[in-house]
Amino acid sequence: MTWKEKTEKLWRKYKHAWVFGYILIYLPWFLYLEKHVTRNYHVIHAAVDDVIPFVEFFIVPYLLWFVFIAAVFLYFFFTDVAGFYKLAKLMFTGMTVFLIISTLMPNGQDLRPYVFERDNIFVDMVKMLYRADTPTNVMPSLHVYNSLAACIAVYQSKELQKHKAVCAGTYILAGLIILATMFLKQHSVIDVAAAFVMSYMMYQFVYTTDRVRYRRRSVKTAFVSK
Repeated sequence: MTWKEKTEKLWRKYKHAWVFGYILIYLPWFLYLEKHVTRNYHVIHAAVDDVIPFVEFFIVPYLLWFVFIAAVFLYFFFTDVAGFYKLAKLMFTGMTVFLIISTLMPNGQDLRPYVFERDNIFVDMVKMLYRADTPTNVMPSLHVYNSLAACIAVYQSKELQKHKAVCAGTYILAGLIILATMFLKQHSVIDVAAAFVMSYMMYQFVYTTDRVRYRRRSVKTAFVSK
């Protein structure tokens, strides 16, 4: 088999990689917002935010989010093309809605502590996070939304449902990540709640709608065959 034939075979097998081109839309838009939304934005805050303590140890699951999302995406990319398309549709639609919200209603938060009670490696990691990530463009929380999207995809996978330990680990890690957004003072409970609402709405759009279409096609096929 020649190099050209190998390339063509590889492309036919993984042609769904075109979906990753969404990053060419998302990244410039997000970076523009990060650069320009620096003042005169709506502050997201709820009274319960002041009751939630700062816990630096949650930096671990917070950073594991990047590995978590990549792992779920790659699993579906290599093993379940239909599931991959649904996951991408779920995540990328929500991420686009997030960009639109951030553009039309610039928002941010003022929850981050100015003084830390403890001095350890986890606090140092949080300080690095604060320097790298602005406290703007926070609603809804993409850390929460994409974690929920990953959980939905895993829950909808018949193959993964055979592996209870994997499913349990997915849900536990997602739960810790969601808690981390609040305990690290990265997000208000409002941001978290908004992510839950959006994930529910997008779930209806991506998964429930597809099931309804599938049932309609099945009924129509059965009717025609008679």
